[in-house]
Amino acid sequence: MTLLDAYAIIGFLAGEPVADDVDLLIRRSESRMTTLGVAEVIDRMARLYDADPDDVAVDIATLGLESPTPLDLTTSVLAGRLRARHYHRTTRAVSMADCVLAATAQVTGEPLATSDPHLLGLCHDEGIPAIPLPGSDGSVWSPA
Repeated sequence: MTLLDAYAIIGFLAGEPVADDVDLLIRRSESRMTTLGVAEVIDRMARLYDADPDDVAVDIATLGLESPTPLDLTTSVLAGRLRARHYHRTTRAVSMADCVLAATAQVTGEPLATSDPHLLGLCHDEGIPAIPLPGSDGSVWSPA
């Protein structure tokens, strides 16, 4: 099972360089998102790409992903701790949705897939399994 970040799904839906990698992950392995990740994709696609939120919800539903991971108390507490430890507005701008995804990966042991360099840095520092994907410019994150 692979946990997909909103960045990955947004890039897939927008036809960015990550699209082929995400398509392969979806077809090759069982993949899913968190419930908060689904909300983030709908929000960002509507605001940044002027997409209709209902159309985005249908697009997500037709990807063939496993049911979204629910958010429980243990994962919520862990996500809050991760964000409190790692967030910095310029050097590590991880969202709460990023931290929920990272906490889910840590709890389940499932790798997360993202092109978000801030999230990948957090995962590297915490030993959370992650699959770096190409960013909008085609580059792939690696530890410094």
